[in-house]
Amino acid sequence: MDSDPPFHEAYKTLFGKITIGKKITPKNKQVVMVEECELPLIDLSRLDHGDEGEREGCKLEIDRASQEWGFFQVVNHGISCEILEKMRFMQERVFKQPFDMKTKEEKYLNFSAGSYRWGTPTATCLSQLSWSEAFHIPLLDISTSPPAGFDSLSSTIGQFATTVSSLAQKLAEVLAEKLGHKSTFFQEHCLPSTCYLRMNRYPPCPIPSEVFGLMPHTDSDFLTILHQDQVGGLQLVKDGKWISVKPNPEALIINIGDLFQAWSNDVYKSVQHRVVTNSLMERFSTAYFFCPSYDTVIHSCHEPSVYRKFSFREYRQQVQEDVQKLGSKIGLPRFLVQSQ
Repeated sequence: MDSDPPFHEAYKTLFGKITIGKKITPKNKQVVMVEECELPLIDLSRLDHGDEGEREGCKLEIDRASQEWGFFQVVNHGISCEILEKMRFMQERVFKQPFDMKTKEEKYLNFSAGSYRWGTPTATCLSQLSWSEAFHIPLLDISTSPPAGFDSLSSTIGQFATTVSSLAQKLAEVLAEKLGHKSTFFQEHCLPSTCYLRMNRYPPCPIPSEVFGLMPHTDSDFLTILHQDQVGGLQLVKDGKWISVKPNPEALIINIGDLFQAWSNDVYKSVQHRVVTNSLMERFSTAYFFCPSYDTVIHSCHEPSVYRKFSFREYRQQVQEDVQKLGSKIGLPRFLVQSQ
């Protein structure tokens, strides 16, 4: 399809002699069975409408899932089905345009240069290539007066971002409270102007055993809130094994990012996750990244601290440096106190 990015042409040196359509087992890799499971499911209506015991029970479930899984899913989260359905519809509309149009789309949508991304420019082998495309949008880019023809998209993104921002603040405050900190840190440092949305599309891939939709990684934020379709493909590490997340049409997925792991002094876990490709079906998702300003200093809320103090800018720069040099992210191990 002319809407798909030209993966084969751009990365032809990585494909080598692979025959498209032929079933392959990746070289030097064992075939690992991946078990499908449901993430912990938490009903957030208890936070606003439950009695004291229900509210505390809900907070404990959020705390436990963040420690044991680093992932959980929420229902009755405050984002209407109408907004989620409109978001998916608008997203599909944007990605279905011809590839050449999408590369110019940021101009028409008033997005920052470089918002549209696809593949992995730093990939040196197939296992580092992400078979996906995305619009990575700073919330500041969501125009209040969008260009003609795109007002519905901008309005929908704005509605989604506003409601998801409130949810992220609420969850961060719960997690801070369970650590013993009724902190205003997140209200002061994680503002709509510092957060991001990423609209993702994973096209069908002819060599799903060789290429990831998104290679294994952890998120470099405090929290990520994900709305995904029902195709599936998200996998995460639990107890040293990869498990596949069963989609739930009613739920949003929440995961802990690196910054929350550092801030919590390793109480909450930022775990590796990835997206696997599908040979027949495309997949859509939208992720909201709850981030501080670049100047915000991250330090553990308990002593002795596992990690040294660092700014978000320093963290991002280190991640980008490692990806450029090594092909993948190192992340928090770079900032351990004992590594100084």
